[in-house]
Amino acid sequence: MALLNLSGFGLGYALMRCWVRAALCWGATGALVWALLPAEPEGAAGGVVVAYLVALVLAAADGARVARRRAVGGSWRPVVAAGAGLVLLAVPAGGVVGYGSAQDEAVERMLLDRLDSGDRSVEAVSGKSFAEARGGYEAALAVYRDLGEKHSGSRAGKLVPQRLDAYYKAVSAPYRQKKLCEAIEPLAYLRTLPREIDGKLLGDLAGYPDGPLAASLYACGVSKLGAVPTGGKDGDELGELLRTFPGSAEAGKVGPAVSGKISEQNRAVRGSDPCAARDTLQRLRTTALALPDKSVSALAPKTDGGIRNGAYACGVAQFKAKKFGQAQQTLTEFAASYKKDRRGARARDIAIAAEIAGTRAAAGKHLPPSGSPGGTRMELVISNDAPDGVEILYTGPVTGKADIKGCGSCETHSGLTASLSACKVKGKNYPHVTLRLPAGEYHFLYKHRGGSSRTTVSSYADGSRIQPGYRYTSCTYVSTSPSFGIGPSDSLTHT
Repeated sequence: MALLNLSGFGLGYALMRCWVRAALCWGATGALVWALLPAEPEGAAGGVVVAYLVALVLAAADGARVARRRAVGGSWRPVVAAGAGLVLLAVPAGGVVGYGSAQDEAVERMLLDRLDSGDRSVEAVSGKSFAEARGGYEAALAVYRDLGEKHSGSRAGKLVPQRLDAYYKAVSAPYRQKKLCEAIEPLAYLRTLPREIDGKLLGDLAGYPDGPLAASLYACGVSKLGAVPTGGKDGDELGELLRTFPGSAEAGKVGPAVSGKISEQNRAVRGSDPCAARDTLQRLRTTALALPDKSVSALAPKTDGGIRNGAYACGVAQFKAKKFGQAQQTLTEFAASYKKDRRGARARDIAIAAEIAGTRAAAGKHLPPSGSPGGTRMELVISNDAPDGVEILYTGPVTGKADIKGCGSCETHSGLTASLSACKVKGKNYPHVTLRLPAGEYHFLYKHRGGSSRTTVSSYADGSRIQPGYRYTSCTYVSTSPSFGIGPSDSLTHT
């Protein structure tokens, strides 16, 4: 009877017609089944199993005790009961085996669910920029790594290599879509993964990013050659290519690509936008010097001639486009930077005309003449009746500038009659300059230097026509109203 009760079905009690005790056994077994099914990956709670085993032992002991006190009916029944008890012991043993199988299946399902969660993470971020998607990719990789390294024998673990292949395709999608600048960051990320995950899981994937990354660095870097940097240092992609893959075919193409771009822009300075070509050449020079390959950095001097020619052509183009302030600055810098260049004098003349045109637009209608006309020249004597010096810029048939020192004993004039009294003190030797000019239309800009005068003085622009056969005199002065002028005191004498 004890063996029959150990089966967990209370058969010993049933055979002895102890129905209450049998019902208790049935209840205990039912409670166990209810507690254990369905099987969970973590298995049965230890307390439940221990309690049930204790109940079985007590039922077996109690069954043996009750069986000794009452007849079961016939001498054969104890023998049959013992045999049946032994046979029925296979039931709980089989239950244990079956429950173990069910638990293993539950573990497999759990691991497959985790694999599916990694797949969903990849799917959720596919199509996003790598900066946005990186968190999702890293979460998926953590799942794949755990399954592949700790549960390699499971159904989910055996699927990890296949999932990693899909993972690499998802991360490197911009490369296949020919978005090569966008592809650099995700490909560089994939290149780090062999340090984080078992190489056996990656297989051939471990070396996959090298070729696409080199190709992307080259294509992206070449596409930016000479362009205005949008972030980071100019030439980063080509520099990274030369540092990371110095022996690659792409690295060998960098020098010819830089040289070709420089030659293209050297030709472009003679085109319609010399300012842009000059600026591009300056950036190309900076890029070439920054690259780690000496054969590439040695190309930088090839930009020098184009930068020089582009600077001059740019200033002329700016003048023609009525950008007088820019033209003045560009050509002044050109003349100062390239003192031995034969175009220096011409650049200074155009810069003077541009400065005058900034105040008097008529001076910028056309470039100043490149040569000096022959023939008779007339004198223009300009005296200074102002405490401070004056710089005089002029353009017309000839272009130039002159300086007059300040008149130390002169004072600021006042009132509307200032022009009538300027330079009129008899016997006074006013500082002056004599310009010898061919006949023609001229534009002047008088720039008071300031310093000793208490009055704020502004520049003054004017136009004059120089006619043959006359000697001209003029006077500059400072007045409280107007602030500065070359006044009606001008006069001419026939010669």
